Order: sequence, then C-alpha cells, then structure tokens
Amino acid sequence: MRTLFVAAAALASVYTTTALAQDLTIGVSWSNFQEERWKTDEAAIKEALDAAGAQYVSSDAQSSSSKQLSDVEALMAQGVDALIVLAQDTEAVIPAVQMAADEGVPVIAYDRLIEDPRAFYLTFDNVEVGRMQARAVLEAAPEGNYVMIKGSPTDPNADFLRGGQQEVLQEAIDAGKITIVGEAYTDGWLPANAQRNMEQILTANDNQVDAVVASNDGTAGGAVAALTAQGMEGIPVSGQDGDHAALNRVAKGTQTVSVWKDARDLGKAAGEIAVALAQGTEMSGIEGAQEWTSPSGTTMWARFLEPVPVTKDNLSAVTDAGWISVEALCQGVESGPAPCN
Repeated sequence: MRTLFVAAAALASVYTTTALAQDLTIGVSWSNFQEERWKTDEAAIKEALDAAGAQYVSSDAQSSSSKQLSDVEALMAQGVDALIVLAQDTEAVIPAVQMAADEGVPVIAYDRLIEDPRAFYLTFDNVEVGRMQARAVLEAAPEGNYVMIKGSPTDPNADFLRGGQQEVLQEAIDAGKITIVGEAYTDGWLPANAQRNMEQILTANDNQVDAVVASNDGTAGGAVAALTAQGMEGIPVSGQDGDHAALNRVAKGTQTVSVWKDARDLGKAAGEIAVALAQGTEMSGIEGAQEWTSPSGTTMWARFLEPVPVTKDNLSAVTDAGWISVEALCQGVESGPAPCN
C-alpha cells in the first residue's frame, strides 16, 4: 500500500509539474538575427519549451538597444513568466532587468553578460574560447605580425575573448616572436565592419600581416574577404560559433579554427532553466549553477558550457554530430581534410 501511495504521489508530481509548465509563457528578446547561429539557438529553445509544454514568444531588437527595452516591455505586457535576453548593449539593457524584477519575472542573460545579480548568466566559457582561438593561430603561425579583430565594444564577451587570447599570446609577445600590428573592435559584430577594419590595417602595414585572431566567424569572414582581395587568403585566421560558412572555410584552408559552441546545447539549457526559474526554482538550485564574479566585481549565478575548437584535424566532429552535412562542409573543396577527402 505504501509503495502504491509513493508511486501515486510521484505520478501526481509529474502531472502537476507538467500542468504548471503548460501555464507558462517564456519570452525571448533577441538583439538581432544577423548571425546565422541565433536561428539554431531559437529552435533549441523552442524544442525545450515544447517538451515542457510551455509557450514561446519573442521579439527582435534589430540591433537597437532602445528597441530592445520597448520589446521587453511588450513581452512583459503579454504576461511572460520568464525572460531570456540576448543583450544588444549590456549596460543599456539594465532597465529591462529592473522592469522584470519589479514584476517578479526571472531573467536569463543569454550568452552575453548582463552585469546584474538579478539575472542568471548562461553562456559558454568565453575566456577559454579566446584561449582556444589564440592557441590554434599561434600553432599555425608561431612568429610574425598579428592582427586582433575584436567583437562589439558594447558586448562584454568581446573583452572576455580578448583577455583569453592575450593570455596565450603574451609569452610569444614578450619573447619578441610575434608583434600585434593592428587591433580594432567590430561595431555590432558586423562582418562588413570587420572587413573594413582589416582593410585599413592591411593598408597601414603594407600587407605585412602573418595571422589574424578574429573573435567570431562573422568577423573572420570579413577578415578573410579583405585578405582574399589582397591575394593573402590562407594565412591563419580564427573564429567561433561553428557557422557553416566558417566550417567550409576551415575545410578549404582559408580559416584555421572555428571554436564550436553547440547552440543546440545552449538553447536547450536556456529553455529548461527558464521553465525552472518560472516555476520558482532558486538560481542556486539550477543544475550546473555556480557563483561567479564579473570583472567589475558583481557576484552572480551562472552556468558555463564547454566549447570545442574545430580545425582541419577534427572536422568530422561537426558532421558526426549532425551540425552540418558533409555536402555543405565540403562544398568547393577539391582535396581537403577528412571528411572532405
């Protein structure tokens, strides 16, 4: 009888949790959809919410920090129970966190830091991403002139990445083996801005550049375009996100590494965490959560996922995982690394 009672109670708990989730609406405020990867993130979030029976609503700030604030206000008006925010500007978005806090709505700072203890920070280890980028480029070009193409100045990830890159490069810089001859932020992470920055740096240095540490695949694409125009394609270039175009460049040999942050894992985690927080779980009770202190000293709850550097030596990892088809990876590759050979 006791066994039956416990089983019935457990079953009732499952039904209760499901019923609660079915009453939940999770809002997502996207900074923009210019990057290929955000659609992948969105699909994973939707799948996680569907599995929990929760509803999904979203908005696109179209790279406008002011629009993002009004978007959050509109999502709040729809009665969302939790917010996932990909911040356009980490400082400008703080009033949105305040708005949510006033209504008792939990916030997830998605992939980009919002330096506020009322937001749960979910991302990959971006300092390690920077290290991985620099390690791959340094291995390919242990000496020479380096260019640093950074991310957006309004995104804290840009400096996290740059810090990790510097950790790896510092010894070679101190030894006089490499020299940083150009460095620039990329407004909005836009490839066109990265290309323009790269063109200016090439001109300033009479094309005497041996390697480029670019902070994501979009900026890497801009850098490669500038290099190609000068007949310099093939020098080491880094990136991140596992964009299909970037992985194709790795197969072709025009990009050295794309640090793969499986957006499916991050999106799934965001959806699950949003449901848990909406149901009353404390931030400290989230699986994998840890207390983390931001560069300015703000203590927050966070969860960090592990990235994977993809080079010509392990390209099969992304096809084996179903991230990209062999056909898309190897398009235009005549004699490349596995699985393109």
